[in-house]
Amino acid sequence: MTRRQFERERERERESKPAAAPRGIPIGNLTSQLFANVYMNEFDQFVKHVLKVKHYARYTDDFVVVADDPVCLEDLLPRIRQFLKERLMLDLHPKKVAILKFHRGVDFLGYVALPHHRTVRTKTQKRIFKNLERLVARYRTGAISKERLEASLRSYLGVFSHADAKRLEEKLKNLVWF
Repeated sequence: MTRRQFERERERERESKPAAAPRGIPIGNLTSQLFANVYMNEFDQFVKHVLKVKHYARYTDDFVVVADDPVCLEDLLPRIRQFLKERLMLDLHPKKVAILKFHRGVDFLGYVALPHHRTVRTKTQKRIFKNLERLVARYRTGAISKERLEASLRSYLGVFSHADAKRLEEKLKNLVWF
């Protein structure tokens, strides 16, 4: 069989196979967030009432468990994986599970919670400044209105308001106003 014949055969095979149905839900949609919260309620009940985890938080598909004992956390992981797999047909992302010392901070929903304060995740900060710089440039060329620029600024300041980020707030305002 020549290479050309082989490629034609592979193409025919691809065309004859039905396309795989997309998996998951687009979390950016508000209804998807609501459905994820309803779907994951069973997991919440399992963690709180069966596993008896005291410090647990979840939003859509992100969750965090805080405990004093790392061995306790290591013991919870297989039970959590099994529940998610068997009851909800979900898997934990292999690169997003970590057991860390609390003093290093808990990275959750764009913030890093430390024992006595909360910061905005560095990646989130960079994304916000990059987006705002782009919006300022578009405003200066007349592509967007002052109202649109100020609405974005207020939104980003809202993100910073949930953390100890006064310095970042000032830097962000200066980016727009000067």
